[in-house]
Amino acid sequence: MPTPPRSPRSTATPQRRPQPSPGRDPRRPAPPVRRRKPRWGTRAVTTLSVVVLASAGIGHAVMTSLDADITRVDPFKDMKNRPRAGHGMNVLLVGTDGREKISKEERRKYRLGGAPCHCTDTIMIVHISEDRERASVVSLPRDSYAVMPTHIDRTTGKRHGGHPVKLNAAYAEGGPQLTVRTVEGMTKVKIDHYLEVDFTSFMRTVDVVGGVQICTADPLKDSYTGLNLPAGRHTLAGGQALQYVRARHIDGASDLGRMKRQQRFMAALVERITSSGLLLNPMKFRDVTRAVLGSVRADKGFGTDEMLDLGRAMRNFSPSSSEFATVPIGRMGHAVKGVGSTLKWDPVKAEQLFHALREDQPLSMHRSRSAARIVSVAPQQIRVQVENGTRTPGLGRRVDAALASTGFRTTRAPVNAAARDVKRTIVAYDPRWDRSARSLAAALPGSEIRPVKGLGPTLKVIAGTDFDRVRKVRAEDPGRGEFGVVRGDEVACS
Repeated sequence: MPTPPRSPRSTATPQRRPQPSPGRDPRRPAPPVRRRKPRWGTRAVTTLSVVVLASAGIGHAVMTSLDADITRVDPFKDMKNRPRAGHGMNVLLVGTDGREKISKEERRKYRLGGAPCHCTDTIMIVHISEDRERASVVSLPRDSYAVMPTHIDRTTGKRHGGHPVKLNAAYAEGGPQLTVRTVEGMTKVKIDHYLEVDFTSFMRTVDVVGGVQICTADPLKDSYTGLNLPAGRHTLAGGQALQYVRARHIDGASDLGRMKRQQRFMAALVERITSSGLLLNPMKFRDVTRAVLGSVRADKGFGTDEMLDLGRAMRNFSPSSSEFATVPIGRMGHAVKGVGSTLKWDPVKAEQLFHALREDQPLSMHRSRSAARIVSVAPQQIRVQVENGTRTPGLGRRVDAALASTGFRTTRAPVNAAARDVKRTIVAYDPRWDRSARSLAAALPGSEIRPVKGLGPTLKVIAGTDFDRVRKVRAEDPGRGEFGVVRGDEVACS
């Protein structure tokens, strides 16, 4: 589908707090949620989803009743010399590797053996823009080289001076507070809120929203987690979602590849929530928020009012409103004595990334408008016959040339269509080539895809009066070979 135009940037105006819906008892317990079995990707995502879900405006009383389920922590206690506050809101979203609430059967089935390290399995900064039109998610690799500030070890009670560690060790030594201090010291981004999610909230949430759809151009197999997905489109329920976002041994990208898949999953979850009508279903809203909040730890300042106000401001939020990036790495496998192999950030590129967060700027603001959209089938593999469905002379040749220049295998012999009054451009295709059709339609903003049995492997484009341009598309996985910014609609299924 085409990316909807962005609304003009404007400061969100305060809105009146909605009153509880008449006839509803917010204290009424939720029906039991069937527990299946997922895991991370949404630890971060599920909490972000609560923010989005709050946009339904179900009622302050309902949210207040759920607020009591949140375990509170104080990650900002006695902190001094913090970075300057910027515009917008920065949330440090961490997922711990705690597995105490997962049954032995689930641990065995989804390869969750071994003792937890009581450290942060995933670390992300989620920046919500001041106008509430954009969410920027920056993944911080857990193996990032970091220098711990002076602190008191929460386990031994001993005082430690600054020393090198992997970033995820900050939580093990000093909990949420040391994690915030370390991240702020490395990024110079002031953290406004802290949210910590464990496996349980992810597991419950994926099931309660009815599963999440992901697409993969290549088979995904990981013997460590048991993930085994053929190429194509899949709706992942709890267990498979857990395997998908945990997988680290699919390719040589290891943890960096896993972060890209987690970002892909986040975009897909936002798509699921915002397009399924779930926001309009009070019972589903309650079930999802309860599933999430029951296993969340958050700072005292992130409560009911904040969730509702932010949610109402983000009613038009969609995958195209989100963007994802990973801190640029300057050196892989940086060995540190007593620590092991770490990842050193690229100091120049990382600073540019965090400067954009501090200044409330889109991470992709310098990216070309014609940047290629990710599709599942490469244009070079798609054969196209162009027909002119209008009475505009030469339109067929113009569309054919534009598609060919973008990489599509056109016949180079456009013809006139039987109907010459076509208003909306049509992509006709044999149902057996549906992935190719979606990839072609992604290159033609606003086009309609129409299945035609027996058409064969050559797809047909019937140009309408709405034809404007051909958008560049590519099949390369954006998670390979670079740490570029991608939008949510580019990594979610087309």
